[in-house]
Amino acid sequence: MFTFDQWKKSFDVWEDATAKYLEQWLRSPLVLAPSGSMLTAMMKWKAATDKAKTLWWSEMGLPTKRDQERTLHLLNQLQSRILDLEEKLEQSRADAAQSKTTGPRA
Repeated sequence: MFTFDQWKKSFDVWEDATAKYLEQWLRSPLVLAPSGSMLTAMMKWKAATDKAKTLWWSEMGLPTKRDQERTLHLLNQLQSRILDLEEKLEQSRADAAQSKTTGPRA
């Protein structure tokens, strides 16, 4: 009967041999050239479909992903400015309250 240790050893031998063969095969120009061509074609197709979707979306009068990102960026800038103004207002109020209790500064 096969024990786990025997099975593990035979699996490790099989995995090592298979990995060496596959690594050598995957580095072959016979695999790399068609794979690279296919990847290039897929990226061109994706770019074309993205452009078509953006055009269609904007023709429908809806904001595109880029429009939404731009709006989100502006909202973040406005939020930062509001927080800064709130901090300045709070500091001014604290200074005014302190000057009322201690009197005007010289």
